[in-house]
Amino acid sequence: MTRNSQIIAKLKIKEQDISYMSDMALELAQMADDSGLVTLAYLFRMAALEASTADAVVAERDDFPRQATSH
Repeated sequence: MTRNSQIIAKLKIKEQDISYMSDMALELAQMADDSGLVTLAYLFRMAALEASTADAVVAERDDFPRQATSH
């Protein structure tokens, strides 16, 4: 396996992990809402938003080629 394909595989795993965290946070937010815990639901929604933002950053990084520099 080449170095680039290893990097891509690791990024895909990170992307899947972040997506899972976002999904779980949304599910927990819904459960908190159903239980009348509005503040907790809000916090879980913010966590889901943060995870989805991180997911977008990981996807953006994958668009740029990596180059070694001499400094």
